[in-house]
This record gives sequence, C-alpha cells and structure tokens, in this order.
Amino acid sequence: MDQTAARHRAAASALTAVLDAVPADRWDSPSPCAGWTARDVVAHVVDTQRELLTRHGADVGARPDLTDPAAAFRAHTGVVQGLLTDELLGTGYDGFFGPTTVGATLEQFYVWDLLVHRWDVARATGGDETLTGAELDRVEAGAEGFGEALHMDGICAPALPVDEDADRQTAVLARLGRRA
Repeated sequence: MDQTAARHRAAASALTAVLDAVPADRWDSPSPCAGWTARDVVAHVVDTQRELLTRHGADVGARPDLTDPAAAFRAHTGVVQGLLTDELLGTGYDGFFGPTTVGATLEQFYVWDLLVHRWDVARATGGDETLTGAELDRVEAGAEGFGEALHMDGICAPALPVDEDADRQTAVLARLGRRA
C-alpha cells in the first residue's frame, strides 16, 4: 500500500509544481477539456478524489476554497496523503469494472487523472506540458485499462488522428482526444 501512496504523492507533486507556476490571470483560461477552465480542471480533480474517499468512509473535511487553485490543491493533497492508510487503501467495493479496492482505484484512475489533468492545466495556462516516458507509460496503461469506457461521456473525448511521425506524447494525448 505504501507504493500506492507514493505514486499518488509523486503525481500530485508534479501537478502541484505546474499549479504553482500558473500566473494569477490564467486560471480562467479555457482548458483542453471542453467547457472547463484551468480552475475547473483543478476543481474536478479535488472533487472526484474527495468523492471517492468520502464514499468509503474517509473524513476529508471541508472542500478547500478554489479562489487560489494551487493553494486549494496543496491543502487537498495534504489531507489525502494523511488518509492513505493500509486500512483505507485495502477497502474493497464493487467498482465500475467489478470488485476492486480503494487503493487499486486510486492508482488505476486517480493517479492517471492527475497526470492527464496536469497536462490540461499546463496547456491552458502556458506551463510545462512535458510528460516523462514513465508518465506516458502510465497514461497508456490507464487508457488500455479503460477499454471502450475511455471515450464514455465525462472521461475522454474521441481519439484524434495523428501523423505517423508524431512524437509519443502527441500520439498518447491524441488517443485521449487531446491535441498536443
């Protein structure tokens, strides 16, 4: 279970670095997520993680004020990291794809979500959009794990065509309906 917390911490830390670099006047810039601003992307990340943990008995406290999305995310992540005990991560339930645990869901979806939405915020605000090879591996594995559900409403837009000579990041993001 320590690996799950460590993976979440690493992905959250990378997102925090991008958020901390966002100029104050860029939070309401449109993101690659249709109809969402950069601020909306952060709200989505915070709210969906809160929902998962609350649904399984964790006390996440009050929702952080998103007036300053970077500060809100740092506060949220601090709370989340404090909750990632073996007991909570090992909690079983029936998920979308069948029986699972909170820890497996956190790794398979929420860590993936942190990586993808880090790119979304960076793209919206002029930040560093670079995903490492290991992060691209994780994004691809997550996309594979979703199967056809990847392109359900509320997950990812339909895949976009890419040139044969496109770099890996461009190709991976196109699979998620994002134009790099």
